[in-house]
Amino acid sequence: MRILQVNKFNYIRGGAEKYFIDLSKKLEIEGHQVAIFCMHHPKNNPSPWDKYFVSRISFNEKKLRDRLLAPGRILYSFEARRKFKKIIKDFKPDIIHVHNIYHQLSPSILPIAKKFKIPVVMHLHDYKLICPNYQLFTHDKICYRCKGQKYYNCLRFSCFKKSFWQSLLATIEMYFHHSILNIYKKNIDCFIAPSQFMKETVVSFGIPGEKVFLVYNFSEESLVKEINKGKEDDYGLYFGRLSGEKGIDVLLNSLSFVKNKINIKIVGAGPEEKNLKDLSSQLNLEDSVDFVGPKFGSELFDIVSKAKMIFLPSVWAENMPLVLLESLSLGKIVIASKTGGLSELIEDKKSGFLFENGNYKDLSEVIDSVDDYDLNKIKSKAKEISDKLNINSHLEKILNIYKKYVK
Repeated sequence: MRILQVNKFNYIRGGAEKYFIDLSKKLEIEGHQVAIFCMHHPKNNPSPWDKYFVSRISFNEKKLRDRLLAPGRILYSFEARRKFKKIIKDFKPDIIHVHNIYHQLSPSILPIAKKFKIPVVMHLHDYKLICPNYQLFTHDKICYRCKGQKYYNCLRFSCFKKSFWQSLLATIEMYFHHSILNIYKKNIDCFIAPSQFMKETVVSFGIPGEKVFLVYNFSEESLVKEINKGKEDDYGLYFGRLSGEKGIDVLLNSLSFVKNKINIKIVGAGPEEKNLKDLSSQLNLEDSVDFVGPKFGSELFDIVSKAKMIFLPSVWAENMPLVLLESLSLGKIVIASKTGGLSELIEDKKSGFLFENGNYKDLSEVIDSVDDYDLNKIKSKAKEISDKLNINSHLEKILNIYKKYVK
């Protein structure tokens, strides 16, 4: 099968990029012909297809050029449309698998696929399809205000990075793409949701249920096999982005109430790093909480493999984070909040532990109760769940979806 994979970045920037890259590699290993369409970026992996990539634009830099071009690029990129048409003509794909295209590529590419009668599958790595700020989360709360295309709420509450102007642009973007062009529903044949929560949520926002397929992500077996699984140390671990929606403050506050003291390593970087370090100091946790900075690859997995327990204290509606899958694949004790897709793979007190979203006292009680259970049995159940989410079974499900639409 000839498959065109589309994502704005071609380097590991987050879970979506990791999935896009890993899936593309696996498809090639299995004998499929794969082309990719992305944006130029100095961190990109080498690719024979980069002559088709769109020019780089950064929405975080203060260059005048990028500021002037940003609104047009976000709303409708004629460059992306032109180059996408070129790669379709040259590669002649049987199907197109779209990942994150918002802003840097824009959905302007979608009608081109329709014009050439090539089916399009869209992977829902985040909530941007239905939420202007990607997260269904604003002002520290899960938010559904934009349901029914009431996107003006984004501007009303300055949901996008708490900026009036960025929220205005995000609001215009949503109305233009959904209410005026209807560009997603008209040009995408089906959607892949990595969690039941994601599927139910987008359906409740108006995406036809028969067009949404649930396919859980996979854990990366090769990395797990390389890990030196030495004796576990007696520490808990959070690894990921240090941002407000991740609920790391909930974890820190819970440590003030635990009876059985535990050391915590926090791995990662992000906008809340300074605030979290300040909170740790205010709570007198300097001796028990270690901020170790960002770690990657085998170094990260070595830290994960030696942790006694992994924390996912998110306060937003997590989709299906790779952190969860990676932790389960190592047979780790996972303690997660009851939010989004997290509870779909964790059965409380059987394959992990759950606590009430945002409730740090409940979390402290869970931490104190962990040793009351047969942890080897819980680890075994977690590993059993992960083993079912292997890349081969995942690929089979993806290919079956492709085959539904390839004529």
